Amino acid sequence: MIPKNVKIKSNKLPDAPGVYLMKDAAGKVMYVGKATSLKRRVTSYFQKAHDARIEDMVSRIRKIDYIERPTALEALILEANLIKHYWPPYNVREKDNKSFLYLVITKDEYPKPLLVRGHDLGPDASKKYKAVFGPYTNPKSLRAALDLVRKVFAWSTCTPGMKRPCFYYHLKQCPGVCIGAANKKAYQKTIRDLIKFFEGKKDGLLKSYGREMKKASKEKRFEEAAAYRNKIYFLEHIQDVAVLKREDGDVDKIKVGEGSVNLFGRIEGYDVSNISGTSTVASMVVFEQGAPAKSEYRKFRIRSVSGADDIAALKEALTRRFRNTWKHPDLILIDGGRGQVNIANHVVRELGYGIPVVGIAKGPSRKKVELVCDPKHRDLCRLCEQYSNLLVQVRDEAHRFAVKYHREVRGRLKN
Repeated sequence: MIPKNVKIKSNKLPDAPGVYLMKDAAGKVMYVGKATSLKRRVTSYFQKAHDARIEDMVSRIRKIDYIERPTALEALILEANLIKHYWPPYNVREKDNKSFLYLVITKDEYPKPLLVRGHDLGPDASKKYKAVFGPYTNPKSLRAALDLVRKVFAWSTCTPGMKRPCFYYHLKQCPGVCIGAANKKAYQKTIRDLIKFFEGKKDGLLKSYGREMKKASKEKRFEEAAAYRNKIYFLEHIQDVAVLKREDGDVDKIKVGEGSVNLFGRIEGYDVSNISGTSTVASMVVFEQGAPAKSEYRKFRIRSVSGADDIAALKEALTRRFRNTWKHPDLILIDGGRGQVNIANHVVRELGYGIPVVGIAKGPSRKKVELVCDPKHRDLCRLCEQYSNLLVQVRDEAHRFAVKYHREVRGRLKN
């Protein structure tokens, strides 16, 4: 329970991503933090023991303000900007800012983002760099954020004049500065947009991209219009659970039965693919720390099932999976409804494992997101709902991998 002498903005805390500001009796900001769930994170300060520094801060809290953000990534950006503005005393780990990490944009011919420690920043950072963002309190979160946004803001970290394109060029995350293929004017715009994004101006970018998309389409520059469309879609559907991975303490780890579920541990996703009951296959994909672990993927050619029987095919795949000595998952996710979840639970229990199973029913258009979860485990269901974006990613990846393998099998049979 939050003490009665602590005033909360709007008298409630939303179960949504955002940034919270802890204030003392004089209204001074003592601490700025980010969370995937403002309600869970802020409440946790008053429910469990902390170190002496945080306990001292909690005793001084008289007001809690917050700012909601659509995504954890935007909460990360806002947190850094607010820490830079207020420099709250309880955010400072050392006597100065030397331990913090900053994101800087260089002034090179082809500027690039770099991560710099406070002690390497120098007194004239604003003159030395095109832009400086931070301080960031968690290096892993910042690196995860950069990996994510590079998919829409493709920048270069390589050296011009290389004979072969760099690794990121093949991923379409470098415009080809390495081999002289980059358009300098377009690259400069990408960097300006990246700066705007880290200034928290996502809405302005969306409006700008919308105008550019319509203009390109009207002038029949369809490839360019499609590129803007993809950028808009990415920014409106940021899948960013890895950005704040495991920063909310026990928010992402709960007890289920005799064990615990950690959604940022190992999730295995399963799907079955066939056409009219022929060439049936199943897929197993693995996510660890909120991201695909592709070396752990497995595929199964279904042998014991004839006809279109997805449930029986899933049973075979899971049975064969647990005959192996592969690392066991924290959670099993099934691309399917109650029937598929029931058979998965049956296999797991028959083998004596206490691994929880959930499903996501997709519907004919694959746009349906209906969580299938045992109502007896309410904490698990709430956890899965909170991180539904991650589970949808796992489901869609299992589907993609199954369909790809099914096409390979059909292709071999035709030949």
